[in-house]
Amino acid sequence: MVLFLYSVRSIINLILLTFIFAFLMDRIVEFTARRIAINRRVLVLILYTLIVGLLTFGLVRYLPIIAGEISELVKRITSFYTQPHDNVIINYIESILSNNQIAAYLENGVSFLLKYFTGISKTSIQVLIALILSLFFLLEKPRLQQFTRKFKTSKIAPFYYEIEFFGRKFTRTFGKVIEAQFIIAIVNCVLTVISLVILGFPQIFGLAIMIFFLGLIPVAGVMISLIPLTLIAYTIGGLMKVVYVLIAITIIHAIEAYVLNPKLMSSKTNLPVFFTFIVLIFSQHFFGVWGLILGIPVFVFLLDVLEVTNKQSVNQ
Repeated sequence: MVLFLYSVRSIINLILLTFIFAFLMDRIVEFTARRIAINRRVLVLILYTLIVGLLTFGLVRYLPIIAGEISELVKRITSFYTQPHDNVIINYIESILSNNQIAAYLENGVSFLLKYFTGISKTSIQVLIALILSLFFLLEKPRLQQFTRKFKTSKIAPFYYEIEFFGRKFTRTFGKVIEAQFIIAIVNCVLTVISLVILGFPQIFGLAIMIFFLGLIPVAGVMISLIPLTLIAYTIGGLMKVVYVLIAITIIHAIEAYVLNPKLMSSKTNLPVFFTFIVLIFSQHFFGVWGLILGIPVFVFLLDVLEVTNKQSVNQ
C-alpha cells in the first residue's frame, strides 16, 4: 500500500481531496437523511447543487474583495515592519527579526505565493475533478458496497480482508479527526471574526479566510494567526489593542480546548502538545502544506493501528 501511494504521489492531491469531500459530504447526507424523509440520490444531488452553487456565488461575488483585502493586509504588515517605532520592546523585536534575515524569509514566502497563484488553474481543476468523483461515489455508494463484497469470495480474499481492516480504521480515525478539524476551524473562524468586528479591525473578509485555513492546523494554527493579528492591532490601536486581541484569542482558544475538543475528539486523539508540534514539524518537512493539515490525522491513524490508547492503568 505504501509503495502504491508513493507511485501515485503526482496525483496525491486529487486522492486526498476526493476522500475529504466524499467523507464530509457523506456525513452531511447521513445527518440530513435522518431528519428529512427523501430519496438518498435526490438528497445528494440537492446538497451538492446547493454547496457548489454557494461556493460559485461566493467566489464570483467576493473573490475580488478578498484579493483586495489580502493585498491590503500585506501592505499593512510591510508598513509596520518598515516604519520606525518609539516603543523599546517593538524596536528590540524588529532588531531580532532583522538579525535572523526575516526579509529573506519574506521574499521566499512571496515567491511561494506567486508560484501557488500561477498554478491556481491546476488546483481548480483538481478540486472540480475531486467534487465530481465524490459526487459519483455518494450516488452509487450502496452499489459500490455491494460490488466490493464480491471480493470476499474471490482469489484475492486474504488481501481484501487486510485492505478492509485498514480501510475501516482509516475512516474511523483519519476521517473523524479531519471532520473535527473542519468543525473546529469553522467555529474558531466565526468567533474570531465576531471579536475582530467588535474591535474594529479592517479587511474582515481577508482575515476570515486566513483564520479559517490556519484553523485547520491543530494547535499551531492559533499561534501562527496571532502574528498578523497582533501586528494589525498595533498599527490601528497601539499596545492596548494588542492586549484586547490576545485576550479574545485566549478565550476562543479556551473554548476550543475545553469545550469543542472533548466533544469532537475521542481520548485517543487527545495528543500532548509536544507530540502535536513534533508531528507537525516532520509532516510539514516531508509533505509541505498538506502535512500541516493531514499530519495529525495520519499519526492518529497509526496510533490506532498500533493500538496505542490513553487508557490508564487501574493503579493510577
